[in-house]
Amino acid sequence: MAQYDVFTNPSSSSAEGIRYVVVIQSDLLDGLATRLTIPLAVIDVATKVPTALCPVIVVKGERLHALAHYAAPLPAKLLRRPVDNVAAQSSALVSAMDAVLSGI
Repeated sequence: MAQYDVFTNPSSSSAEGIRYVVVIQSDLLDGLATRLTIPLAVIDVATKVPTALCPVIVVKGERLHALAHYAAPLPAKLLRRPVDNVAAQSSALVSAMDAVLSGI
């Protein structure tokens, strides 16, 4: 799997609001059994979210918010087939992780 590949959320308990996860972990760490992911969620338009922390990422034409503050490792074996790759939007994901780590 490649960095910025998008997968259907493997968790049935949270799949309704969080449709996908995106792998943000470097390809250099493919030997690990886990992949660091960011959930991609549908957020009600009335809900205000900080755009630096939760940028909009387009997956298969759908606008979703990346919830960087919920980044978590998932077992690689649960991530079966990518549905998209969002490498073209990687700067927004990296900036969101910077916001989590440094507050900027």
